Amino acid sequence: MSRLDRLIEAAVVDCADESEAITGFYTMIEDNLRMPFTTEVLGMEVTVEGVALTDAQDIVALCRRGRFRQALPILNLPLPKPLPQGVEWIDAYRRWVRGR
Repeated sequence: MSRLDRLIEAAVVDCADESEAITGFYTMIEDNLRMPFTTEVLGMEVTVEGVALTDAQDIVALCRRGRFRQALPILNLPLPKPLPQGVEWIDAYRRWVRGR
């Protein structure tokens, strides 16, 4: 079993449905992803200050550039180099979403 598969299993171990699984991934990302970190979105540097779970069950990155704030789906968030600690949870979530 790969490391990402083990992370997926840990995130969804006690989940009864897809909604609970998404909440499981959100919790793991929030607890383990070191924030804030900077990344580039549309050629502009932004700071990822946190993550949130929307009412539509989307995990989003809470990004800021100066006085502007934007929530971006974590599935589409470009990741910086070097990668922040805990980014493997985003990778696991992305794999899980592709496989559902």
